[in-house]
Amino acid sequence: MHDTVKDPHSRAAIPLAPSLDPTLAQAHMPRRFRPLDMRVLWISAMAIVLGAIMAGVARALTALIGLITNIAFYGRWSDAFVSPAGHRLGLWVILVPVVGGVIVGAMARWGSQAIRGHGIPEAMEQVLVNESRIKPRLTWLKPVSSAVAIGTGGPFGAEGPIIATGGALGSLLGQFVHVTADERKTLLAAGAAAGMAAVFSAPVSAVLLAIELLLFERRARSLIPVALAAFVGTGVRYVVEGSEPMFAMPALSAPGLGALVAYALLGLLTGVASVGITRLTYAIEDGFEKLPIHWMWWPALGGLVVGVVGYIAPLTLGVGYSNIGAVLSGELGIGAMMALCFFKLLSWSVALGSGTSGGTLAPLFTIGGALGGVLGLALMHAAPWLKIDPRMAALVCMAAIFAGASRAFLTSVVFAFETTLQVHALLPLLGACVAAYLVSGLMMRHTIMTEKIARRGVRVPSDYAADHLDRILVRDACSRDVVSLRASDSLAKVHQWMEGGSPATRHQGFPVLGDDGQLLGVVTRRDLFDHHPAETLVGTLIRRPPLVVVEGHSLRDAADHMVEADVGRLVVVDHANARRVVGIITRGDLLAAHAHRLREARKIYRHLAGNAKSGGGG
Repeated sequence: MHDTVKDPHSRAAIPLAPSLDPTLAQAHMPRRFRPLDMRVLWISAMAIVLGAIMAGVARALTALIGLITNIAFYGRWSDAFVSPAGHRLGLWVILVPVVGGVIVGAMARWGSQAIRGHGIPEAMEQVLVNESRIKPRLTWLKPVSSAVAIGTGGPFGAEGPIIATGGALGSLLGQFVHVTADERKTLLAAGAAAGMAAVFSAPVSAVLLAIELLLFERRARSLIPVALAAFVGTGVRYVVEGSEPMFAMPALSAPGLGALVAYALLGLLTGVASVGITRLTYAIEDGFEKLPIHWMWWPALGGLVVGVVGYIAPLTLGVGYSNIGAVLSGELGIGAMMALCFFKLLSWSVALGSGTSGGTLAPLFTIGGALGGVLGLALMHAAPWLKIDPRMAALVCMAAIFAGASRAFLTSVVFAFETTLQVHALLPLLGACVAAYLVSGLMMRHTIMTEKIARRGVRVPSDYAADHLDRILVRDACSRDVVSLRASDSLAKVHQWMEGGSPATRHQGFPVLGDDGQLLGVVTRRDLFDHHPAETLVGTLIRRPPLVVVEGHSLRDAADHMVEADVGRLVVVDHANARRVVGIITRGDLLAAHAHRLREARKIYRHLAGNAKSGGGG
């Protein structure tokens, strides 16, 4: 037995015999994952194809919505994307959304229940619990059901269904080819991002949406394919439909200091409104759950409310992209915006709570934009010295309500810019959206995107931080007190030594050296006390070649190697000379590193004064 204790700053180490094959040691070192490799090119190529396909699917979906809208409200055969608001059906308009609800309910019951809802939470759930595997039939059931719901007057946007369809298509591709679960997730996010980019001509915000709501990470190997898919999807849209912004509006001037403060305060109010809207929506959904009828009929009941509201306020019917444009351009008066805000909220929240199929982005933008327009007009007349522009107020509240409801903060800021190309709006957008994000985070545990799946027991990541273990090197965490055994020692001798009770005997694993100092492997306490004859030599208990890690590896490398090899400790070898043992790294060392992370997060102190106290959040 050799109890070798070394100074942490010393380069002294137990030498390995020159006969040790370095390739053998390398074969049992952890595999280090590179940020990029040739696999990224293969996944990127598939993402590019997905982007082109999703541009076509997005155009086909809008055409299908237009076709159903024209047939249902105007009795004509045309795929032009029109608003149902100009219909002349009179009271009969109430029945149109009811018929659409019956069709969607039947598709959900005999097709797939996964088509219910606005699509993004369902895609998030598959990413988190099902290795991004989405059933193939959803690639057509979701867009068709959404087209029926929206085309018959449902107050939804086309973006949620197209995001869900793109995710399903990416997942389907990832199930047909040989990829890892991480790569399948990337393809799912790439399809979703390409779909959103093709609908709104907003590639950067589509990538950010994928990061904030689907990928739950920002790594080069996932970011590059997703960005390429969004790039291609938007490029195809440019070729087919032009590069004009989705919501064209007159140029806005740069706001002054007072206006900036006012816009940030509007963001706070909108954040409170987003919390209320989220709670209202799920309260209505809970109410439907208590109805004594099968859920298949709920969309029809929701459609009845949509029809009645649509008869009173026709602008609430359908997608309503033109409404958003009118609000942002200042074409609607305060009364019209108040009515649009109230009735759109009523129609959409009931319809969504009923479990029908449709998106949330356009309705939230309509509600937030109208609310902002009303508040902006009120401030303009009440405090003219602030120089509030009601159009700017509408834009910042449109983005802030989505930031508060979904907490996709960066997506909200960039989306409002990309769809309007208003450069001077960037700073007000930043202030309003971060204010709404803050209020939402303090007032609401889950978001409109995560509440449903959280109720099913799915934990959704909310913050994405760098891996703490990847920041710490093995040399800074390993134990330098290497206690080794000789392969030629008998178990009787080892047992006698361990019965002495010295601190060195308390280790759970021991490197085994040959008589010439060569590292042969590691034995555990269980190996040593596993009912072997007393004359058994320690060297015969070794079951595998040595598993080693280099000083320069990270703790993440070491942890991954332990999991793959199913061991609790690794021999640490010198970075410059892989034949020199310098320490042992164990699972306990990894936990100790996490303990340091917790101290950093929770310990509150004044550094210069030196008096510390524990507390704070964590």
